[in-house]
Amino acid sequence: MKSAWSLMIALVLAASPAHADEAAFLGSLQGSWAGSGSVKIRINSTPVNVTCTFNSQTSKTELSLNGTCRGFVLISRSLGADLKFNGARYSGIYVGPNGGKAGLSGNRQGNVINLTIRWPKEVNGDRTARLMLQKTGADGMMLTTTDNDPSSGRNVVTSQINLRRS
Repeated sequence: MKSAWSLMIALVLAASPAHADEAAFLGSLQGSWAGSGSVKIRINSTPVNVTCTFNSQTSKTELSLNGTCRGFVLISRSLGADLKFNGARYSGIYVGPNGGKAGLSGNRQGNVINLTIRWPKEVNGDRTARLMLQKTGADGMMLTTTDNDPSSGRNVVTSQINLRRS
């Protein structure tokens, strides 16, 4: 389930003007979020519509994002992520809906944190995927995961969740 539940973040910052920007960005992600989107359980499966709620807690040095997504009538999955900021890089751990952990690493460009997910075992034919957390406007956030389809070589969006501050 490399794609569907990839979400993230708890950050550690140093004291410099550039890091002050990180603290402000992280602070803008504080709060309760709700929204909907679609998730592919496997790279070649039909997307499942989901509704999600997330809670993020921040300080000058941390952001922890934890949530639940529901699909169909009876499926509910908890997930979360913690990231740390060191220098110009983010790193951390994603905890998926089955309790499995994956490594996260990447950087921020503008309002987007781009992360590589490193799974402990193969998922969809490899051990990596991409997770993008994008701040959209004052009260929006979009989480998007993509994976490479080994049969075609194309990148496939495996989940996209649009959230609004609730």
